[in-house]
Amino acid sequence: MHQRLDVRVPVIYRHHYGKRILDIVMSFLLLICCLPIFIIVSIAVILFSGGPVFFTQSRTGLQNEPFTIFKFRTMKVMKQDDNRHKYEWQEGVPDSFLFKTAGDAAVTSIGKILRKYSLDELPQLLNVLKGDMSIVGPRPEIPVITDMYNAHQEKRLLVKPGVTGYAQINGRSEISHGKKIEYDLYYVENWSFLLDLKIIGATFKYVIRGKGAY
Repeated sequence: MHQRLDVRVPVIYRHHYGKRILDIVMSFLLLICCLPIFIIVSIAVILFSGGPVFFTQSRTGLQNEPFTIFKFRTMKVMKQDDNRHKYEWQEGVPDSFLFKTAGDAAVTSIGKILRKYSLDELPQLLNVLKGDMSIVGPRPEIPVITDMYNAHQEKRLLVKPGVTGYAQINGRSEISHGKKIEYDLYYVENWSFLLDLKIIGATFKYVIRGKGAY
């Protein structure tokens, strides 16, 4: 059972509706502009690795509520191993923790390209349109990790998870969990529309360079 957090972040909640309107407008326009990319990537995934085209997974969202995230599939179709990610930390997720996905052998040839340029993340615009995510916010974690959060780490769940975030423009997959929490909480405590725009601009630079991708 997922418990809602009692703490509130006044600044971002005062502008909740404005941020939501921006998310709807941006995700809708980006979905239209990226429609040719969606079609090309879908065809490429089918041709080079067969179906399915999309990958879905449960992630933790706003106020510790779970939702289903959408991504283009980048890995070979394998039986889900529920024991692959099991943690028994007692005082929160260690600062030194660095999440590792499946090895390169499990990633398809087309998947490596999609990951390098973050094209596999494009379907998350549908999550933004639905209201599960925001364009900018802390990246959504899997529940087995957020279930281990301590009270300090839980504060990153006070805002909607994002397609991109402050931690992503400061290292993406190359930073430890402790640094990621530090960047995410900076965003939570210092959120503004201007900060969102700066993060979006920096994200485009990172994506073009393909730096720090999983």
